[in-house]
Amino acid sequence: MTRKAVRPGSLRAYVLACRPPTLAAAVVPVAVGTACALVAGGFRAGPALAALCGALLLQVGANFANDVFDFEKGADTAERLGPVRAVQAGLVTPRAMRIGMAVVFGAATAIGGYLVTVAGWPVIAIGLSSILCAIAYTGGPYPLGYHGLGDVFVLAFFGFVAVCGTAFVESGQVPALAWWAALPPGALATAILVVNNVRDRETDGRAGKRTLAVRFGRVFGLGEYVALVLVAYAVPIALVVGGLVGPYALLPLASTPLAVLVVQKLFRTEGRALNALLGETARLLVVHGLLFAAGLALQVR
Repeated sequence: MTRKAVRPGSLRAYVLACRPPTLAAAVVPVAVGTACALVAGGFRAGPALAALCGALLLQVGANFANDVFDFEKGADTAERLGPVRAVQAGLVTPRAMRIGMAVVFGAATAIGGYLVTVAGWPVIAIGLSSILCAIAYTGGPYPLGYHGLGDVFVLAFFGFVAVCGTAFVESGQVPALAWWAALPPGALATAILVVNNVRDRETDGRAGKRTLAVRFGRVFGLGEYVALVLVAYAVPIALVVGGLVGPYALLPLASTPLAVLVVQKLFRTEGRALNALLGETARLLVVHGLLFAAGLALQVR
């Protein structure tokens, strides 16, 4: 969706701001967490659906927050190499984006209210921390993404919080499997961020956004990306070798050719051309994550 194809203030402008390609990072951890709950004997469809809707709303709210705060802090300018940002492009005003952010987080809170009745007070802690960190990622007096902490928080929230939280609201517990299973989706979600940070390291540096790619350079970013991909593939192997799950959990290895392809493209690509790799890394997350979830679910017969 290009800037010229979107009318300012229209529904399409808000859809653009939702950044649909990034929503895979919300869907996959819920699928993996649901598979962990199923293995633990605690799958429940209602909480699973609510967890999915809540995760999607939190992701959209975070995208809205990033859109407006990155613009206001000067990280999104006319020099931007990445996909169109709604506020920077004049498609949504900062005030309207803030209102949209509040509406989306309000809807997520309503869903959280249902999950509290199902799973108790820990859901309040999960929900509040998720919303606060979604805002604090680029907003507030100490924006996490501007101080090199974005990678850690993406791994934590798209991995451990999302997977373990989903398993908890469905089964009433966090099985040991969920802690390990949280690593692959969290790692690949972080890999998406790494592509973004490697692409934007020069403009981010000028705006004072001190991501790891800005602090340590392109080579560090490439190494981080490779390490994250290796973690995603090492965990299923470790789970099978360790006897926690059966061989079906090795299904994600079928996506190895795709992983090799994206790693090769990252090493060969620079600048605006990395935009395509964002979508391809998200596709790797989806393929690997759904195969992983399916492999875990197949343990139950």
